[in-house]
Amino acid sequence: MIKIVTIVGARPQFVKAAVVSRALGKEGIEEVIIHTGQHFDNNMSEVFFQEMQIPKPKYNLEISNLSHGAMTGRMLEKIEEILIPEKPDVLLVYGDTNSTLAGALAAAKLNIRVAHIEAGLRSFNNKMPEEINRILTDRISSILFCPTLTAIENLANEGFANFDCQIINSGDVMQDAAMFYSERSDESSTLLKELKLIQKPFILATIHRQENTIDPQNLRNIIDALNEISLNIPVVLPLHPRTRNILAQNDITPMFDTIDPVGYLDMIQLIKNCSLVFTDSGGLQKEAFFFQKHCITLRVETEWTELVDFGYNILAGSDKPKILAAYEQMRLKSSDFSRNLYGNGHASETIAKLLANL
Repeated sequence: MIKIVTIVGARPQFVKAAVVSRALGKEGIEEVIIHTGQHFDNNMSEVFFQEMQIPKPKYNLEISNLSHGAMTGRMLEKIEEILIPEKPDVLLVYGDTNSTLAGALAAAKLNIRVAHIEAGLRSFNNKMPEEINRILTDRISSILFCPTLTAIENLANEGFANFDCQIINSGDVMQDAAMFYSERSDESSTLLKELKLIQKPFILATIHRQENTIDPQNLRNIIDALNEISLNIPVVLPLHPRTRNILAQNDITPMFDTIDPVGYLDMIQLIKNCSLVFTDSGGLQKEAFFFQKHCITLRVETEWTELVDFGYNILAGSDKPKILAAYEQMRLKSSDFSRNLYGNGHASETIAKLLANL
């Protein structure tokens, strides 16, 4: 029997692991989950395991709230200590977090094969910690599961044909999750009722990227733009505790509803029922597309270039005039969302079957 150790630590990884772990179980694969603790708030972590029925992690490292170097180094040390006695055939990592890189490094140094889900994505901005994490993780991975043809092309352009690795166009496991949990969200979430937003138009916004939160002026520009937009339509902003603290420290005041972080099922309800999405999140750009919503991205680049190419997404950065102009362009736009950009909703099955036959 194949044994896999899976590394998770941040909200998007919990969502992806929910559907992949289910597929691994159907293939009879033994899975051991390590939760690094990178997202330490209960609403950012435990609620996902509970409501999405993700197998309970065997290990919780509780490593968070440190600098990038300290966090990655401590995770690397602790993951290595676990991998030595566990002796997995493959270590599975998701995305582009510090948890991703730490897990991949620990496994590679122990000659354990690394499988990277969401391989090949590039923003081409090396100032982003996520870009460094994904580039290095790809380079030391043995199996690269790419969500799009663009991701495969990126790896080809970087010479991956010369490396000892498998490159698979698996599709995007986030679409699997969106499809699987959509109906469950309708049945269980009461958030719209609590926020008094049932059958009312509203904007959904999220802000968490370092380039927006570490620079007070960028953050102020975004909030100022959303404040102006909120005069015409309600804005709902789930706030990570760290971002909330930064707002308070810099006397930046949202004039609209800010709420605590929400679970995945509640977030699906917000996406499905909103009029438009503003975000600096990579995952939410795609989730907006899955639920047929246009998106304004609060960054100057995106890994999901196809969304921009086909007009579902506009890059506005943290420039207030550009954000407001993008809002005017997108608020009444109509688009065909039937394009198959991210697979057919069976990415998890594709990944599990390949791993089962190693």
